[in-house]
Amino acid sequence: MNHRSKQVPARRRFVAGIAATVMAGAGLSALSQERALNDKDRELINAASRGDNPSVQRLLQAGASVQAADADGVTALIAAAYQNRLETAKLLIAAGADVNRQDRTRQSAYLITTSDGYVELLRLTLSNGADVQSKDSYNGTGLIRAADRGHVEIIRELLKTPIQIDHVNRLGWTALLEAVILGNGGPRHTETVRLLVAAGANVNLADRDGMTPLAHARQRGYRAMIAMLEQAGGR
Repeated sequence: MNHRSKQVPARRRFVAGIAATVMAGAGLSALSQERALNDKDRELINAASRGDNPSVQRLLQAGASVQAADADGVTALIAAAYQNRLETAKLLIAAGADVNRQDRTRQSAYLITTSDGYVELLRLTLSNGADVQSKDSYNGTGLIRAADRGHVEIIRELLKTPIQIDHVNRLGWTALLEAVILGNGGPRHTETVRLLVAAGANVNLADRDGMTPLAHARQRGYRAMIAMLEQAGGR
């Protein structure tokens, strides 16, 4: 017993030493990754965010990489997309930037356009290979994100693609459910409902509590939506 009791602290010190080594290694790895983002790359990301196109062109010619990302996973194209820098995005895409690359919050240049309502930038990403089936951190499609906010023009563009109309996100909601639940019943969300119904959205696909889009519309008193959903066979 005494012999074993003496070994335990030694074993603990050994394990603790390994853990400390691993943690130190992880810290060095993170540091090396941060250093891998050289000054030109960092300047490119900042210039893209500002929409400083002359600087973007100069940095690209000097060898800055459109693939480089900061500690948050933000590339120059993602930085440009967050600020709706259309002309900057064109320069970066022409240089090989990926419109589907996602940062640590699962945002891509394409997905940002769907939630923020950047129609021209959306068209640019679609014409350059945007994956309309890609998902955000809520496992939601661009269509769900746009329906939530009532971005009618974005929805019109997305409905021209093979995007899944009835995809269910992590909350248990479709684009149609989000338009009703998270909308305000006003013109934009009502038009969103009309577009989705006309495109063949399942009007009786319920949420996790068994409530359909019509049930939610009735609960909120959204008369125009109620009439629309009833006419489409909603229950």
